[in-house]
Amino acid sequence: MKKNVMFLALAMSLPAVADDAGKLKAKLDAIAGLKADFQQQVTDINGKLIQQGSGELALAQPNRFYWHLQQPDESVIVADGKDVWIYNPFAEEVSVLALENAIAASPMTLLVRRDETSWARYNITLDKECFQIAPKTEEAGVQQVSVCFKDDTLTLLALKDTQGNLSQFNLSEQQPLTDSDKRLFQFEVPEGVSIDDQRPGQEG
Repeated sequence: MKKNVMFLALAMSLPAVADDAGKLKAKLDAIAGLKADFQQQVTDINGKLIQQGSGELALAQPNRFYWHLQQPDESVIVADGKDVWIYNPFAEEVSVLALENAIAASPMTLLVRRDETSWARYNITLDKECFQIAPKTEEAGVQQVSVCFKDDTLTLLALKDTQGNLSQFNLSEQQPLTDSDKRLFQFEVPEGVSIDDQRPGQEG
């Protein structure tokens, strides 16, 4: 009898979970191209503030992502649709990774990806105006990503890593992408910067 009750409860929960994933897809489809400023706040497992910062992000489907943390320590991440470029100005180094290797393990990829294989890797549930995205395996470097909206406006991204640190990014000044904004997804290696090429078949 217990088995029947458990099976019934599971069967009833599956459509709701699938529907939550569909709702998130619909929200993201409505903002297929976005540029915004963000304020970053990082707290540790005890809730202690360990870092604050600010920057700019942009995203576009498919597989294009721009992340520029301007303060306190500048860093840039650009996904150009094929490769991911991670630039550290202080170290004067840029790492290049194949898109699949760089972001396949992170729930943040769902912001710009639509293939069913990627979405199948995560459990998605809706809690009020926030979608909670959790990887189904322990291979990912994060425990959970929260994607929050106010009506149809993306307002907050939050990421909890495996150490319990919580990074929150409050978005503001959201704007649709213009034609000139497409340059954000094209990374040019600055002169004098060393390249660590980690793509398959390449040498660093």
